[in-house]
Amino acid sequence: MDLTAIIKKGDKQYVALCTELDIVSQGYTIEEALKNLKQAVNLYIEEMGIPEGIGSKEFLVTRFEVETHAKTADIIRA
Repeated sequence: MDLTAIIKKGDKQYVALCTELDIVSQGYTIEEALKNLKQAVNLYIEEMGIPEGIGSKEFLVTRFEVETHAKTADIIRA
């Protein structure tokens, strides 16, 4: 089953997020963070099962930009 991991450098460790299951783990290296995330996902699946639709190719991962200085009301009205 193919899942997505987003890994980001934190203050002291790397943080890894499985986007499909909303599971987070961390490690001192990228490899360790990914290894720990895989363990957490395996435990989740072992206990909860695989949610319907997870692992399908129907997910889209993309990036987008927001204005950090704009007020929410101004963005909604635009």
